[in-house]
Amino acid sequence: MAQQAVPTKGNLMAAKKSLALARVGYELLDKKRNILIREMMSLIDRASEIQGTIDGAFSDAYKALEKANITLGFCNELSKTIPFDTSVSMDSRSIMGVEIPMLSIEKPEENELHYGLSGTNARFDEAVALFMQAKYLTVELAEIENSVFRLAVAIKQTQKRANALKNIMIPKFEADVKFITDALDEKDREEFSRLKVIKKQKANKA
Repeated sequence: MAQQAVPTKGNLMAAKKSLALARVGYELLDKKRNILIREMMSLIDRASEIQGTIDGAFSDAYKALEKANITLGFCNELSKTIPFDTSVSMDSRSIMGVEIPMLSIEKPEENELHYGLSGTNARFDEAVALFMQAKYLTVELAEIENSVFRLAVAIKQTQKRANALKNIMIPKFEADVKFITDALDEKDREEFSRLKVIKKQKANKA
């Protein structure tokens, strides 16, 4: 059994202050959790939308590549002309103290090509364009999925802290306030009764 606080006016003020702070802390954590949940649900909806789009984008890209292979032969050598992309960069933004990644990727100029036109055709151009689009969607999806993961972790931690305040700390401080208040009231009643007795004894002696 937890030891009760010593019933003094100083401890009563401290218990009331701790109780008020715990209630404010719980309200703030509850608001934070709700904001994080709304943000996560919004990102999950966006991720579902992109996932459907990205599946279609890769399907279209591979179909276009098949057509390019049919008209040009196997495009292995041509594929080597497409440079490795190292332009993905990451920044971050904060949502209620939770760092969320922001990925960006440089997009080439509209007419910029890394291969010659003499050995290719429109089918190959289409395949390249579709794979580029799939790549941009993949970067966006990676950003969203990482954000959802971080938000989920933060929501779990916030819920745990809110539960500790609601179910442990706040009831404890409430019990302390009640115990000290009751003890001080009882002490006041005893003091009042004692003074009445003293006053009566003095009146009898007079």
